Amino acid sequence: GAEELELLERLLGLPGGNKYGVQGERKVPVLQTNNGPGLTGLMTIAAHLVRQARKEQLLGSTAEEKAVVQQWLEYRVTRVNGGSSKEDTRTVLKDLNMHLEDKVYLAGNIFTLADILMYYGLHHIMVDLTVQEKEKYLNVSRWFNHIQHYPGVRQHLSDVVFIKNRLYTNAH
Repeated sequence: GAEELELLERLLGLPGGNKYGVQGERKVPVLQTNNGPGLTGLMTIAAHLVRQARKEQLLGSTAEEKAVVQQWLEYRVTRVNGGSSKEDTRTVLKDLNMHLEDKVYLAGNIFTLADILMYYGLHHIMVDLTVQEKEKYLNVSRWFNHIQHYPGVRQHLSDVVFIKNRLYTNAH
C-alpha cells in the first residue's frame, strides 16, 4: 500500500515526503497529515493525493464515471488485495477480462485512478503469468500493456513482456 502511494505521488508530480504507515494485520495504509487525524485506507489516501495534485479528472468527470471509478477502486481493495488463492486471482482476471472486452480503460474511454491502482495491484500477478495465461486473459493483457506504457505509471516496476518469444515455447 505505502509503496503504491509513493508511486502515485511521483506520477501525480507531488513533492513527496508524506509519511505512510500501516495499521492492523491487513496492513491498511495510513497517511499522517500535519493538521489533525491521519487518513486511513488506500482509496481514501489515493483520492486525497489526486485532489492535492489538482488532477480530479482522474476520479472521473461525470457522476457515472465517478461511480465506476469508485466501484473499481473498491474492487481493487476488496478483491485484488483481499484475494490470496490462485482461484481468487483467476476470478479477478476473468472479471477484468470480461469488463475490458469493449473498453480501453476500466472507466470506459478515460484513464483514471482506477487504472493506476489496478495496475499497481496486479503487477506482481502479471509478472508471474505464463505466455499461455496472458493469452487466455487477452483483454487484461492488452489493458495492462497499455497502462504500463502510459507516461509515468510504471516507474521502477519491471516491464511485463507480452510478446511471444521462441525462448518460452518449450519452457513449460
